[in-house]
This record gives sequence, structure tokens and C-alpha cells, in this order.
Amino acid sequence: MNHPIFFLTISQIKEFFREPGAVFWSFGFPILMAVGLGLAFSGKQEILHGVAVIPSSSGDGQVSNVLFEGQPYQDTILERRFETENGNTRYVLHITDWEQAEILLKRGIINAIITQEQGKIQYHYDPMNPGGELIQMQLSNYFASGTLGQNNGTFVPLDSIGTRYIDFFIPGLLTLGIMMSVMWGICYSLIEKRSKKLLRRMIATPMRKSHFLISMWASRLMITVFDSVVLLVFAHYFFQISVQGSMLALILLLLSGNIAFFGLSILLSSRTANMQVGNGLVSFITTPMMVLSGIFFSYQNFPDWAISIIRFLPLTRFTDHTRSIINEGAGLMQTLDGIVILLAFGFITFFAGMKAYKWY
Repeated sequence: MNHPIFFLTISQIKEFFREPGAVFWSFGFPILMAVGLGLAFSGKQEILHGVAVIPSSSGDGQVSNVLFEGQPYQDTILERRFETENGNTRYVLHITDWEQAEILLKRGIINAIITQEQGKIQYHYDPMNPGGELIQMQLSNYFASGTLGQNNGTFVPLDSIGTRYIDFFIPGLLTLGIMMSVMWGICYSLIEKRSKKLLRRMIATPMRKSHFLISMWASRLMITVFDSVVLLVFAHYFFQISVQGSMLALILLLLSGNIAFFGLSILLSSRTANMQVGNGLVSFITTPMMVLSGIFFSYQNFPDWAISIIRFLPLTRFTDHTRSIINEGAGLMQTLDGIVILLAFGFITFFAGMKAYKWY
């Protein structure tokens, strides 16, 4: 092939692989993230709860009687293990005072504090933390009957495809990786070339401006495709995650996501020649989407008024449709609206960026 776009694309790819740090952040880091969170949220042998216990000043009461059997307490840490049909549960009980209990709570070592005065057990925990309510329910039964409570039904673990946290996380990690690779890779490269006066030299050659920008997108597309394949293959063999829906829909969706963030990158890098300003602009756009768009946790936890805004973010739409294909078996027709919207967003921001682009 003798087309200029081909040679420009090859040069962009060679430039990328000359930077070991860029290669690691594109290929190694997503896999490390998947391994770390996959191990954290799957395959745990037991559930661990940390609780601080402040004995009553009189030394008696229900909590003291159950834990210390009426004897003076000496140990500062007690452990209680319970076997249930849901799995093993272990409680680590820190016998301490209120000041030290608050320190343990701030450090994340415990989730709740138990006190007892005048025969009444009190549970202190953050009302927004569901783990605190679970601790209250289980330990209330334990102090009353010696067990964590009786099951009134039969426990049936969920094993259907797409219901684990790692199933939720991998599609989000895939779309996040594409956004970060395209946004940082293209914006940083273009702003650096402008700051070094390289763009001015390049447009002085017979090279077409459109060929140069298309080669930037093509090289980044090849990198993100390879990155996506590596991540999906890794997830398949290590976490048994496979694409349940249309492969054609997934390919078109990943392509439209690349175009969407490429257009946004051209718009963000269209004027500034200052690397610090460019880094700030990219961070200003990518960080809120990384937090809000449901990559690490569901955005349904936000208020209703915020959800209506979050759904319009390009990363949200990209991630939601990717999850629907990988986990829910969605096809092309179910994701066509997302593909069209991402393409439209990419072309609009691209032409807006080209209109304002500064080549010198």
C-alpha cells in the first residue's frame, strides 16, 4: 500500500510502541485491574465483619454475658465463626473504648460500634452503609439466641451468566480503557506536537491535514482493538466471561465509541499548545465520566435528577450498551440507537474541532 494514510498510521503505531509506559497503561493496567477486583469480589471463603464492642461500665448485661460468660474480659480482640448455608461468616470483635472505636471506624477496620447501657444494646453505624444494618440483624439474633438467626427459606446461589460483580465490571473496564486510550493518546500527542511546532512543519509538507488526523484515529483504533481483544480473552479464560450477544453489534459499538471519543479529543486539543492546560481539559472531561458512568458501581445509586443527566454522557451510553451485549445477549437492533448516537456525537465534535483547529 502506497497511500499516505497507511504510512502515517504505521509511524503513529511505531511512536506508541517506543514508549514502554504507554504500552503498560494500555495493555497491562486493565488486566491488573481485572485481576485485582476479580479476586476481591469472587471466590471468598468467608465473609468478614469487624465490630467494636464497648462493654458496659457495670461489667454486666447481655453483650458481656454472651461474649465473656460473666467473667472479667481480658482479651482485646475476640473472634466468632458461624457456618451457614450461605457460607462462613467471621466476626472480629474489638473490645475497646469509644475513642479507639472511632479511630478503627475511620480506618475502615470496623463497620459498627456496639454499646450497652442500662440493659439496652445500641448499634452505632452509618445508616447509608448496608453492612451496618446486616451486622445489627445478625448480632441481635446472636446475643438473643447464640446464632446469627434462622433462615425462613432456602438459599439458592445465583449462578446465571452476568450476575457477578466481575461480569458487571469487565464491560465497564473495556469501555473505560477505550475512552482513556483515545482521549489521552490523541490529545496528548497533538498538543505536544503543537507545543514543539511540529504541526506547523507537517502542514508545510504536501501532506493533507485530513490524512494526518485520520491516521491518528486509525492507529489509536488498532491499539484499542488489540487491547479489547486481550482483555476479553483474559476475562474468558480467567473469569469465564463470554459475549452472549451479537458479535457484529459489539464490533460496531466499539467502533462507534472510538469515533465518539476521537471527535471529542480533536475538539479538546483544537486550540491549546500548553501541556498543563491540555492535561487539565482531558481530566476535566474523563474523570467525571469515569466516576458517574457506572464503571465501578451502578449509577442507579445517584439521585433521580442526576441519573437523567448521567444517561446522556457518552461513556454511560457506551458502557450500558456494551454490558447489554456481553451480559444480556442484546443484538444489533437493541443497540442500534446507541451506535447511531455515539457516531453522531463523534462526527459533530470532530467537525466542530476541525472548524476551530489551530495548526500552528
